[in-house]
Amino acid sequence: MGGGGKIPYPKHVWSPAGGWYSQPANWKANTAVMGAVLLGIVGMAWNLSANREYRDKMPEQGRFFPSRYWSKQIVEHERKQKENSSEL
Repeated sequence: MGGGGKIPYPKHVWSPAGGWYSQPANWKANTAVMGAVLLGIVGMAWNLSANREYRDKMPEQGRFFPSRYWSKQIVEHERKQKENSSEL
């Protein structure tokens, strides 16, 4: 059961994926480093997008709107609305 053992393969063949039966010793560290790099790139892109976001029409009060939590324009608009409603 299981298809038998490993078959002989040519040792001189190079492959960017590691060749036959590849399991690099440091695959966990490589995966962690690439995950951190990817997380950093996504974070920088998210920050750039949030800083450049512009809205002509603000979302309705009380309605779910995800970018309400990170868009500076919407946060400032809602802060002004709270200040104006508390003054009345």
